[in-house]
Amino acid sequence: MNKKIFLIFCIAYAATGLISCNNKKQPAGNYSREEIVAQAPVLSPEASLQQMKTEDGFEVKLVCAEPLISSPVAMLFDEKARIWAVEMIGYMPDTTGAGEETANGKIVILEDKDGDGVYDTRKIFMDSLVLPRAICFVEGGLLVAEPPRLWYVQVDNDKAGKKIMIDSAYAEGGNVEHQPNGLFRAMDNWIYSAKSAKRYRKAGDNWLIEKTHFRGQWGISQDDFGRLFYNNNSQNLIGDYFLPGLGRNNINQKKVAGYDVDIVKDNRVYPVRPTPGVNRGYMKDVLDDSSRLLNFTAACGPVIYRGGLFGEAYYQNAFVAEPSANLIKRNILVQNGFVISGSQAYRGKEFLASYDERFRPVSLYNGPDGALYIADMYRGIIQHKTYLTPYLKNEINKRSLTLPLNCGRIYKVVPVGKHAENVRLPGDPQSLVALLQSPDGWVRDKAQQMLVDGKFGDAVPLLKENVQFSSSRNVILHSLWTLEGLNALNSNDILLLLRHKDAAIRAHGVAVLASLISKNNYREYVPLLQQMMQQHDSLVAPYIGFVVNKIAPADKKAAHDLLLALAGTFPDNEWVADAIISNLENQEGTFYRQVATRIPDTSFAIHRRFRKVINDIKNNQIAANSKQLKAQFPGGVQLFQTICQTCHGADGNGITSLAPPLNNSEWVTGNKNKLIAIVLYGLSGPVKVQNKLYKAPEINGDMPGIAANKEVTDEDIAQVLSYIRKSWNNNSGSVSKEEVSNIRQKFRGRQNSFSMEELNDW
Repeated sequence: MNKKIFLIFCIAYAATGLISCNNKKQPAGNYSREEIVAQAPVLSPEASLQQMKTEDGFEVKLVCAEPLISSPVAMLFDEKARIWAVEMIGYMPDTTGAGEETANGKIVILEDKDGDGVYDTRKIFMDSLVLPRAICFVEGGLLVAEPPRLWYVQVDNDKAGKKIMIDSAYAEGGNVEHQPNGLFRAMDNWIYSAKSAKRYRKAGDNWLIEKTHFRGQWGISQDDFGRLFYNNNSQNLIGDYFLPGLGRNNINQKKVAGYDVDIVKDNRVYPVRPTPGVNRGYMKDVLDDSSRLLNFTAACGPVIYRGGLFGEAYYQNAFVAEPSANLIKRNILVQNGFVISGSQAYRGKEFLASYDERFRPVSLYNGPDGALYIADMYRGIIQHKTYLTPYLKNEINKRSLTLPLNCGRIYKVVPVGKHAENVRLPGDPQSLVALLQSPDGWVRDKAQQMLVDGKFGDAVPLLKENVQFSSSRNVILHSLWTLEGLNALNSNDILLLLRHKDAAIRAHGVAVLASLISKNNYREYVPLLQQMMQQHDSLVAPYIGFVVNKIAPADKKAAHDLLLALAGTFPDNEWVADAIISNLENQEGTFYRQVATRIPDTSFAIHRRFRKVINDIKNNQIAANSKQLKAQFPGGVQLFQTICQTCHGADGNGITSLAPPLNNSEWVTGNKNKLIAIVLYGLSGPVKVQNKLYKAPEINGDMPGIAANKEVTDEDIAQVLSYIRKSWNNNSGSVSKEEVSNIRQKFRGRQNSFSMEELNDW
């Protein structure tokens, strides 16, 4: 559709107050605000814009809308400022999810031909996809996440070429809400995902897949330092203190200090409209007395704003989407050393909030013009069927929220009166190196990626000059990692950075050693790492601990001595302690005995962290009959992998910020009726497991039940409960289908989840 026709389309419908989605016309522009809140009509893009309230001094502009875009859930900009968007058209066609497996998903290319900010043309790059969820540019091709697979698709003149399987288990198990996504290409040249513990990188014709820290639920972003930020549905913002590729070497170490940290602890939200259409709206303290959501229930799509358009006060603020409450939150982050903390920018209001119930911001992005971009799925149903409560089904039916299914919008937020102009990146290496000095983070990231993907050896001298002589931290860091991506780093480049006055640059200098250290050069670095440690460089000390595992293959004694020296120098530093432990898989007990001899004060962090991991090792022992259990309860294993393990972990030991352990849990091994009731109707925290009280934000405060899920039978539930009661260190009796049916009958019609106190009164 050309620009003229598209504008005529918009103007015509805005004038008549009508919008057509799914071939169904509904009045929009002539509704009062009260009617919009009560009835949730389908609004035209222009009418929906009128229902948005933004922070003073900002405005929202339409970038594109249906029919140009439908159900967008993810997007990227290319070097021409074109938008590549993922359309998840098949998501929840109705409250039963019938037809969700239809291959109707697409990846489309949108272009703004005349540069006025309104995109006017659409090309279909790929179609016939089942619930696609993420894309990433790599070396002239595109990574495409189509669960359970991750593909690499060659791009040939904007058309999909050869399709190569990268990971057949990228999103194995889990439901749509709990599958990996994001495919974020970080400063360290690796690609990370939310809801995943894997990272990816193209190396020639091969793909590297490595384990990393498990992160978040939907959406992932980075700051100027290269740290990753993410969240889960009930937590505003979670993130890392350290660079993403470090510290995940020890499978026995459940959590590494400084990763998966609750950055913004305040999860209050301030909708401008009543929001009864949330999954747990019937529960106490979910809605206020005006039926507005009190706290995040669908936090997603975070972005660290790094554009040059908003001004210094907004730079590296964290913006978070909440589609259930039709709003976008702004958080201000503060750094003290390597510790990041954050707080909400306002009390009682949001950066952006809408009266339109169908406004569903699911992903946020920095744009090449410095604006903040919003992918609005524009749907009535946003909750997946797996956990959809009868209460929310009723709310959906009451306001006819099921249809239409083919709407969708992309917006951008800009300061009033400021002209936002897209940057189109050149193809020559000299110009790309110059763009590493841009004040705009998106431009710097894209320039680095293009230099690496283009294998521009001609850029190496300029990049090395930046590393040696630039006074800008951003220029040095991007140049450093561009050289790493080009395999052009040498010892002289790094030795200079290890002596730098800026602790952030020293930290990156140590971190990049992970890809440079070899048996031929490690002797150059060990003395300098020892010197930094002896100078009590506490800001860099964790990084020294993280990279020792790269020295060990060449010289075990040198690595061992470095770790012991670190422990002795920083005995009460939990971040250093966990960095040390990350090197010691299956050697924890032996090393700890040496630590205990040298550091007798058992109150120090080094002792606490070693005792914890040794205790975790005991809890990680998998039952010897696991294969027999899988054969005995195949349906239970499938349900566990689809629903349970996404929050409780494959090892049953729980996942920080999501759910407590099932392994060694008295709720699992104890009274069967209580366990059945929890699975059917849910459990609201806090909950005590093995004398430890788990509550938000350490876990999600509410586990939804699955009694209303018609696809899960009583036999399925009996199998999964039998499986978890016999798995890991658990050894309890099976659950029968009849026992599940009896509890279902006893509490038929119940909507409220159980509390620990209520169950304890049985």
